[in-house]
Amino acid sequence: MNDKIKDKLKILADAAKYDVSCSSSGAKRKNHNKGLGNAEGMGICHSYTEDGRCVSLLKILLTNYCIFDCAYCVTRRSNDVQRAAFTIDEVVNLTINFYRRNYIEGLFLSSGIFKNSDYTMERLIRIAKKLRQEHKFNGYIHLKTIPGANDDLIREAGLYADRLSVNIELPTELSLQKLAPEKNYAQVIKPMSAISQELMASKEEIKIFKNAPAFAPAGQSTQLIVGASAESDKQILQLSDRLYGKFQLKRVYYSGYVPVSQDSRLAGIEVPPLMRENRIYQADWLMRFYGFKVNEIVSDFYPNLDLEIDPKLSWALRNMHFFPVEINTADYEMILRVPGIGVKSAKKIVMARRFAALTPEHLTKIGVVLKRARYFITCNGKSPDAKTFTEDVIRRRILLGEGSVRNSLIKQQLSLFQTAS
Repeated sequence: MNDKIKDKLKILADAAKYDVSCSSSGAKRKNHNKGLGNAEGMGICHSYTEDGRCVSLLKILLTNYCIFDCAYCVTRRSNDVQRAAFTIDEVVNLTINFYRRNYIEGLFLSSGIFKNSDYTMERLIRIAKKLRQEHKFNGYIHLKTIPGANDDLIREAGLYADRLSVNIELPTELSLQKLAPEKNYAQVIKPMSAISQELMASKEEIKIFKNAPAFAPAGQSTQLIVGASAESDKQILQLSDRLYGKFQLKRVYYSGYVPVSQDSRLAGIEVPPLMRENRIYQADWLMRFYGFKVNEIVSDFYPNLDLEIDPKLSWALRNMHFFPVEINTADYEMILRVPGIGVKSAKKIVMARRFAALTPEHLTKIGVVLKRARYFITCNGKSPDAKTFTEDVIRRRILLGEGSVRNSLIKQQLSLFQTAS
């Protein structure tokens, strides 16, 4: 790799790190033609940034030149940053060479918008097409769909990419008008709708013609920025719920805003709101896998998630009238709502209790976090905790216990450093 390519890679990989909507789950592109690569299940090798984000080893922008001037974006037109752009062949060669060296198993490709949306989207498609057709590359490809691009281009992109994504970025039209006045919600929703329709049409076609080409088999995703604008967690989660329902998104990714420029229109934050981002992810998980509705997690009275405790525990403490739950007779759906019991543990409980009445010891072996669950359950009518506590006391006890664990881990880490020195 020559110095010119290295310089471009450094600039364009760094610019791509702010987009967290990359995941290869759900893609199964088998290698039938003795080509290069095979996207089975998880398709991308990952590294981890200092703040804990999972990042693909080849996650790049085609260019960081951009005609837009979005206040929250590091590649904004008015931002004084070093600019670079790959050629189509340079991205193709990087992907193939990195794959052969076992650095990566796929490509996540986004781009700033130069000239116009169609021109940029065409170049992204040409890269994916060249990888698939000329190099017989069967590894994972995730393409960022450019808002405003023609529907025909989106349709073509889905034939070569495993996943497509369109980033909404901001939770409301009002914030978009304020922070990215050159964009509008219609530009974002239109390609989302087009991708959703193509996904449904592709599934129906494959039912009839098994060898029909799959359209974006890993589906579509999007990203929402947390903290760049003033929306509450309730507004963010309500939007996510609508996106899951209307466009059948695989994932909504949340990115705590990283202050990259000074702008009076932005919320005044100095560090990324990573804990808030984490709580929103947990709430999203509750909606997708635990049967919670948005208005159960957040409401007009609780528009923002509690940063001290996770949203499942927060809901339980606000709804103590549902507890305690009798483990040996309660419905699966109610067992899922007990803090300290996950999806796998709940399924094991329902299966195991068919053969014997479960005790706290059984629950521990199953994987239940009894330090949490004990305040919310009974086993054969008996509580694992002999006393009944108020919500405030339960909260303090759980926080104290978790704090002790954190302190213990910190002491262990310090002792390791001391030993090493």
